[in-house]
Amino acid sequence: MSAGLQPNAELEIAHVLFIDVVGYSRLLINEQSALLAELNQVVRTTPHFCTAEAAGKLIRIPVGDGMALVFFTNPEAPVQCALEICKTLQDHPHIHLRMGIHSGPVDPVTDVNDRSNVAGAGMNIAQRIMDCADAGHILLSKRVAEDLAQYGHWKSRLHDLGEIEVKHGTVVSVFNLYGEGFGNSQVPTRIKKQSRRLFPSRGQTRTSRRRSAVRAVAFLVLTIAIGISAWAYFRNPSRGVGGAAFIPFKSIAVLPFDNFSDDKQDTYFADGIQDDILTALSQVSDLKVISRNSVMQYRAKARNMREIGQALGVAYLLEGSVRRANDKVRITAQLIDARNDQHVWAEHYDRDLADVFAIQSEVAENIATQLKANISPSEKAAIDVRPTRDLEAFDLYLQAKQLINTFSDTPDRKETLLKAVRLLDEAISRDPNFALAYCWASRANDDLYWFDLDHTPARLAQAKTPAQKALALAPDLGEAHLAQAMFYYHGMRDYARAREELATARRFLPNNAEIFSVTGLIDRRQGRWDDALKNQEKAAELDPRNPRILGDLAILYDLLRRYDEEQAVFDRAAAANPANATYFQMMRASIELEKGNIKTARPGLDSLPAGYDPAGAVTFTRISLALYERDPSAAEKILAASNLEEIVGGTGSLLPSSWFEALIARAQSDGQKTREAFNAARLKIEAKLHDHPDDGILVAQLGLIDAGLQRKQEAIAEGLRAVELRPISSDAIDGAAVLSSVAMIYAWVGDVDSAMERLVFLAKTPGGPDYGQLKFDPAWDAVRRDARFAKMLDGLQPASNRR
Repeated sequence: MSAGLQPNAELEIAHVLFIDVVGYSRLLINEQSALLAELNQVVRTTPHFCTAEAAGKLIRIPVGDGMALVFFTNPEAPVQCALEICKTLQDHPHIHLRMGIHSGPVDPVTDVNDRSNVAGAGMNIAQRIMDCADAGHILLSKRVAEDLAQYGHWKSRLHDLGEIEVKHGTVVSVFNLYGEGFGNSQVPTRIKKQSRRLFPSRGQTRTSRRRSAVRAVAFLVLTIAIGISAWAYFRNPSRGVGGAAFIPFKSIAVLPFDNFSDDKQDTYFADGIQDDILTALSQVSDLKVISRNSVMQYRAKARNMREIGQALGVAYLLEGSVRRANDKVRITAQLIDARNDQHVWAEHYDRDLADVFAIQSEVAENIATQLKANISPSEKAAIDVRPTRDLEAFDLYLQAKQLINTFSDTPDRKETLLKAVRLLDEAISRDPNFALAYCWASRANDDLYWFDLDHTPARLAQAKTPAQKALALAPDLGEAHLAQAMFYYHGMRDYARAREELATARRFLPNNAEIFSVTGLIDRRQGRWDDALKNQEKAAELDPRNPRILGDLAILYDLLRRYDEEQAVFDRAAAANPANATYFQMMRASIELEKGNIKTARPGLDSLPAGYDPAGAVTFTRISLALYERDPSAAEKILAASNLEEIVGGTGSLLPSSWFEALIARAQSDGQKTREAFNAARLKIEAKLHDHPDDGILVAQLGLIDAGLQRKQEAIAEGLRAVELRPISSDAIDGAAVLSSVAMIYAWVGDVDSAMERLVFLAKTPGGPDYGQLKFDPAWDAVRRDARFAKMLDGLQPASNRR
């Protein structure tokens, strides 16, 4: 046990993996010893075991015919460890295990040998669940299954076995985990036998017979209900965009509150009340709470509660209204079971305006009670916090929040954010201890900096200062840690510090989709691809109709070259946001181009509305298609039809139109025109570098231009400098883009070996060149005849193309 886990510590949640060797007692003594030694070696070499032990977050305990591994990390750790053990045991076919996993409270104790140990319900239930298993089974408690079900990649592997009575009459809900290469798909023998006991034996008492009969009937009714629900779900084309079949009981979405005030401009006030109640509920870790962006789409619409519940993946919905008049406020709230459209709770509050914070806390706590959610003392304290005692400051804060949440949809995004900053500055001047106002001031300034509306050191400093002030005022405020994280991520590219702040923010805001989303974005940058998927999928689970979050998830699949899954996410996004259908149509065409399906890409592009060209993305895709088809004249006409001075390129950066002129001229073998266009592009890139000299993407772009101008030494030096600025080890996304540019630099200057060395590496690296580009783009003609290129290209061919 690590030094951090003291014997006298309070109860804490542990994630327990119980392992038992099947047939152990039938072995001879020497065979038992040898087998346990072999198993111990297998377990000790699994990555999750090693990681947790190195961090002091693991206790290992010999138990009976096996062992217990107690993780103090996250609910996935014992599951991942179990899968790693299964994989390793493929080389040890004589070892047969059964496993049980549960997350629950444990109490550190000292055993008879004066060694650190643990006891408690978490250990007991994990062992009881394991006792239900046969050889090969990995059985989970319902609590663990609910945690895993939040991630898309686990859902298809979880199989509900229902309730079973274990030792001392305890009833537990058990799930079977299995998939290709791990687990046992058969229903465990013990569960089969118990489910068959539909009638009592002669030895049962009247009470036990009645209990068994009730359970038998309940089991049959439950089975029929599940069957009917499944049939209705899978035949219903309007089911949730996430396709989630598992909806936790303790899950809720807070719909937009109606504004019944005489002043219709008070919509921001009603939205603020709704958002604060949502935030209060989202602080309860025992609940699943849908984030704001997804619920705001249901404002002022006829509401079909069942459809909304399915679309958002929740069991309950909260709706309400707000009426403000002078110094009085009336707030109504009603809780609806979305599964049957039944009202289960309603209340109205007529209070002084000064009591608005108490009302919000009462509503949140009443809802948690109705959903039977456990609220810890720290969570209750956070819900009851009064953010300010100055109601005018609070009103200014709500107005600013409304502007920040909607700025991207306004004609002048910069002015909208600047107005929000002014409102928050005024709120802070009225109440210098208003921590939440500082958080949102940091966010507004960060948005101005990050979205290039005011990308200056002065604006970055204005994002930093209020974040630090908020943290000094309220060290336990999740929003303050989130503001700090955004500053480190956006402003400093300090991913480690940002990750630390996000981990702290998540403790206080366990249902905040943005925290999972930003963590996933940092995972991407750090090349932690599995973690990125888990966090992005969790963000999409908590905010299933947010186009930005779904877009980030789709981009992640794109970087991983998992195009079919990328397409599926865009289909989800299109269903959730029909107004953006044209954008998703453009992205489908782009995906087909990446997959090398030229004929499929063209109809999608040709059917886009005339004039639709966000940041020149359509122009870029059409030029790429024309070049892939070896029709540079068509590409020239496409570029000429665009009036944009800058067009988004393959790295996502805006590039001067002269860069594309040079690529087209190069494909036409027009040396004079190529040089002129490259020289014009060079002037534009140099001007950008004057303001951002350490931008690795721009330096690599300059290297490509010099390679096009056959300035070999300068081009290679700039490419290597770009790698120094953005190494793939510190930024997996920009690093891969830079390395791709360096490979092309070497190809253009005639160093085929150096180009191929990098391309072979990039073919195995997320974010490298896609199959369509390498197969068709004339920019790679210089290396296309190399035998290594053909082999690499074949390995990149999308699976769907092979079918």
